[in-house]
Amino acid sequence: MKLGNPKNTIEVIQKYDFDFQKKFGQNFLIDERVLEKIISAAEVNKDDFVLEIGPGIGTMTQYLAENAREVMAVEIDKNLIPILSDTLSAYDNVSILNADILKVDIAKIVEEKNGGKPVKVVANLPYYITTPIIMGLFESHVPIDSITVMVQKEVADRMQSGPGTKDYGALSLAVQYYAEPYVVANVPPNCFMPRPKVGSAVIRLTKYKDAPIKVTNEKLLFQLIRASFNQRRKTLQNGIKNFGGLNFSKEQVAQALEEMELPASVRGEALTLEQFAQLSNILDR
Repeated sequence: MKLGNPKNTIEVIQKYDFDFQKKFGQNFLIDERVLEKIISAAEVNKDDFVLEIGPGIGTMTQYLAENAREVMAVEIDKNLIPILSDTLSAYDNVSILNADILKVDIAKIVEEKNGGKPVKVVANLPYYITTPIIMGLFESHVPIDSITVMVQKEVADRMQSGPGTKDYGALSLAVQYYAEPYVVANVPPNCFMPRPKVGSAVIRLTKYKDAPIKVTNEKLLFQLIRASFNQRRKTLQNGIKNFGGLNFSKEQVAQALEEMELPASVRGEALTLEQFAQLSNILDR
């Protein structure tokens, strides 16, 4: 049975007497046009190994299986496993893993299933865990071609915003350090079952082959970014001084800012990614 519309989704849910789990943030897509947009934005083709996070009842998995060489779907909710075995029974190129994606050794899967070549990640992510999943994928340096995900609209806005805007923050900088973000589509609540309270968006993050920003110490860069946005209203100097794990005096930070020709009163939200990299490289010396 082809999923992706309300009638068939309801049929599957009733057949298995499935209860939506609030703790897993489950909202199933019931709009075929949105599903087609995701597949087309992810540019999935017959050469691709796709990692899907949170397949639900297998709605998007069916679309992925028809377009990709192989799909691995990672689902945390064990109650969905028998449903997935049923809805995906017609596809011999799909494997289902009942696990928490944050605890899965993705690099090992990519090595075994795709010979270490970059994979495409596609997901309709639970909103409460979007950031840890995306940052986990980037920071682990797993070979990834792109990540195409459905997220809360305000999170998509944060990922692509620039300095001086209210949405600009640690997530914007982290995403833009690793990838080029592009919002594919805005998706209203009525495209899901049950309806979420907020609007959603599909965003594609195309991973850079080589980071456009060169830093001598990536860990320090992200500590500085976190310190700057930890207390947004504070100056950059105070933010860094008060952040645990960073041992720079106010004088050292002031000296670095002077070298960059920036005022001592500057706040983190005014700095571009390039400037954070420059600051990190100066302090790393």
